[in-house]
Amino acid sequence: MNDNVLEKLSSIIKDRKKKLPADSYISKLYKKGNVKIANKLGEEAVETISAFLAQEKSDIVEESADLIFHLLILLETADLSFDDVLESLEKRMEND
Repeated sequence: MNDNVLEKLSSIIKDRKKKLPADSYISKLYKKGNVKIANKLGEEAVETISAFLAQEKSDIVEESADLIFHLLILLETADLSFDDVLESLEKRMEND
């Protein structure tokens, strides 16, 4: 259904990292550095778990979106892509 969403979002993240526009949330995270990016991902993971435990489906969806968004930022910071993650998953499926 939304095959290109991750690709589009990754492209936006890459662009913000390169240009660092002042009014961009992504740029602000990059300027704060790796520790802030890692902490934000951890925060979103905890919020996703809390939404799951509360069994609020709409909250699970929203928090999962935040988690994936921040994961993409972390991956871009590490000069990795979501495709790298997918490739790793494909290898695991072959070996399972």
